[in-house]
Amino acid sequence: MTPDKKILIQLGGRIRDVRKGLGISQEELAHLSGMHRTYVSSVERGERNISVLNLLSLAGVLGVDAGDLVTGLTRAPRIKP
Repeated sequence: MTPDKKILIQLGGRIRDVRKGLGISQEELAHLSGMHRTYVSSVERGERNISVLNLLSLAGVLGVDAGDLVTGLTRAPRIKP
């Protein structure tokens, strides 16, 4: 598994944990954020590289700061040969 994939899985897990903590379904989160349920599902599983705008939308619906969802996630710099 690549380092980028691990980050996406961690981020998706954080989104899922907040959603479940609020007791709302993926379908409800998708509806309230203007996204498709399958997209939300793939983000939660770390299969999609979510855009900043979509992250902000989900965070707004979940009532959290988008920064809190990404705090501590780091990416190693890419070094060109």
